[in-house]
Amino acid sequence: MMYVLKDWIFTTDHKKIGLLYLIGSLAAFALAGCMALLMRAELSAIGPTITTNPNDYNVWLYFHGAAMILGFQIPALTGFLANYLIPLQIGARDVAFPRVNALSVWLFYMGIILALMTFVVPNPPDVMWTGYPPYSVLTPGNTALYTFTVLLLGFASILGGVNFLTTITFMRAPGIGWNQLNVFTWCTYGAFILQLIFVPVLGTAVTMIMLDKYVGTHFFDPSAGGDVLIYQNLFWFYSHPAVYVIFLPFIGIVFDIVATFARNRIFNYKAAIYGGVGGIVLLAGEVWIHHLYVTGMPDWIRVGQMITTLMISVPVGLLFISLVGTLYKGSISFKTPMLYGLSVIFLMLIGGLTGIPLALVSLDLHVSDTYFIIGHFHYVMAVAGTFSIFGGVYYLYPKFTGRMFNETVGKIGFWLSFIGVNTVFFPMMIVGVTTGMPRRYWDYAQFPAAESYHVVMTVGAAIIAVGFIVILINWIHGMFRGEKAGNNPWGSRSLEWTTTSPPLAHGNWEAVPTIEEGWGPYEYGTRKA
Repeated sequence: MMYVLKDWIFTTDHKKIGLLYLIGSLAAFALAGCMALLMRAELSAIGPTITTNPNDYNVWLYFHGAAMILGFQIPALTGFLANYLIPLQIGARDVAFPRVNALSVWLFYMGIILALMTFVVPNPPDVMWTGYPPYSVLTPGNTALYTFTVLLLGFASILGGVNFLTTITFMRAPGIGWNQLNVFTWCTYGAFILQLIFVPVLGTAVTMIMLDKYVGTHFFDPSAGGDVLIYQNLFWFYSHPAVYVIFLPFIGIVFDIVATFARNRIFNYKAAIYGGVGGIVLLAGEVWIHHLYVTGMPDWIRVGQMITTLMISVPVGLLFISLVGTLYKGSISFKTPMLYGLSVIFLMLIGGLTGIPLALVSLDLHVSDTYFIIGHFHYVMAVAGTFSIFGGVYYLYPKFTGRMFNETVGKIGFWLSFIGVNTVFFPMMIVGVTTGMPRRYWDYAQFPAAESYHVVMTVGAAIIAVGFIVILINWIHGMFRGEKAGNNPWGSRSLEWTTTSPPLAHGNWEAVPTIEEGWGPYEYGTRKA
């Protein structure tokens, strides 16, 4: 037992590090989900329900947002999926910097431990996941804990970015060119470029908050010549590109899932990669100002930012056209991973179609900071990203466990989750448009028309919780009782399925894979890429 524990703690094997990221991110998801259930219980009726202290609600909201984004989605996508898949997809025997990789996962766990201290320290953080001043400076809550958590998780992301950009660039097996990479590898490459550029900006912003509160600087104090909008600009200059740090890997794994279960090549591969992924990387830093439309900026700035925000829908649209085109004339198998892949297309469609109007100043001014924003945000990133992660786990499950999950239970868990998320988040957009109810309110006596919707949303949250429990039971049961999986149970043409399940502990293959001329990861049909 001690040997096994020591082996996992000191491992530099990219596959084990990926699984450590998965365990930590799922734990963060479960805890953040509990916070969501507490919030929904509180909002199930007008007036106090499970607490009489609004600060409790603020703490739940802070932990939910920070843990879901920084503790679950980004680590699961750029930690678990990137670590486990990328070296296998490019034919590498390991990552470029194994020890740096190990350091990154333990920095991640240190960040999770700091976040958990929210529940034991006096005056826990209550600054939401955004940390806006002046509240974050004036509150008695422990803003330093928020700052150090963000910095630790940010350092973990930076180390991962340096490692995987180097790995993909220099460690591909002989014969694998740039146009033969999996879409997931390309998308993660773009995501790590964004991480390296923008994470330091977030680190700077939260450090300035801590200096204002504990050292006595005045970066955000208007009475001393500061400006709170400096923080908002810095925060969203990172946080909107962070949407694409999440979006790119999750749409990448969906591409791989869809191609595998549709038995088809990627439609318009080069347009998706160079126009879609490349366009998002180039434009991601140009669209943050639409988060500040209501801060009193001049109209000429709003109009310019409206145009740049609308522009990024073009590369996103190229990716969607390619994804839907990959389904065309495919021999589709509706296995559990494919259900998650198809659901991401549906969820992103709703999220995207409700997001494009938010680029328009006239509409954004009306619905800004209402429940419409919560519904849109969860569709476009939170729910779609989570479903892609779960789909990715199901897709890779036979590879990293060597066993199969129960297909029937997998589909039951999917449908419970899918019904639950739509029951929660679609009514949010209706509430935002029809009542104008602001987000982050712990009570809503002034919006009585919203109460019936909140009852429905609370029921939907309970359905999601049941669905997650079913999914977790299926994964745990399959690890011990599932049928033995072959090396390639899905019949994929991608390189990661040419090695054993699980892969060899060191080196992945007995020898570096031999790449035949004309090989590609999506050689299913005859359609030209």
